[in-house]
Amino acid sequence: MEIASAFQRRGLLFVLSSPSGAGKSTIARMILEADDGIAMSVSATTRPKRPGEVEGVDYHFVTDAEFDRMRETGAFLEWAHVFGYRYGTLRNEVIKAIENGRDVLLDIDWQGTQQLKQVDPDIVRVFILPPSMTELERRLKSRGTDSEEVIANRMSRATAEISHWAEYDYVLINNNAEKCRELVHNILKAERLKATRRVFLHDFVRELIAGRPA
Repeated sequence: MEIASAFQRRGLLFVLSSPSGAGKSTIARMILEADDGIAMSVSATTRPKRPGEVEGVDYHFVTDAEFDRMRETGAFLEWAHVFGYRYGTLRNEVIKAIENGRDVLLDIDWQGTQQLKQVDPDIVRVFILPPSMTELERRLKSRGTDSEEVIANRMSRATAEISHWAEYDYVLINNNAEKCRELVHNILKAERLKATRRVFLHDFVRELIAGRPA
């Protein structure tokens, strides 16, 4: 067996979660730009399309009735209500990617992460915290896209989301996007190297020992 084939592996499900405004979407985009071995999971959502968003790239935009049909037929690995809309991870797209050895990045909340953990215990979960609640509110306001009422709702939800930090494998504080990106990328690279993820490594080692000189 050649060394290259010994290191074949199943793809990772790599989850990033954070309260809105803490930076997970920015970090996710930076990871995708820096690493061509991982792809973003494109969720289905009942949320209306925002200016500049592209169908099939940002989300699969569906009606409530379509979402219901997809949920009933088992199309989702996980789904959740977030700010009045529903979001779901498409089962077939994700399974196909990881079975082909490609890692999949999921930008989902703690509800979806709990569901996903039940489906696949081998997922890697990273939670990103803001430096402070004051900074989180400042970031939300600096977007200039939400009303004061929406920001207040996001801040209220953030407290509940942050309370689930201990359910994750890794917890980082996003003081600086580039430094946080580097830490998240290091976690991804380390998880790829775990012996338990090396599908054919045990065969390679056995052959290596068996073929050594007497």
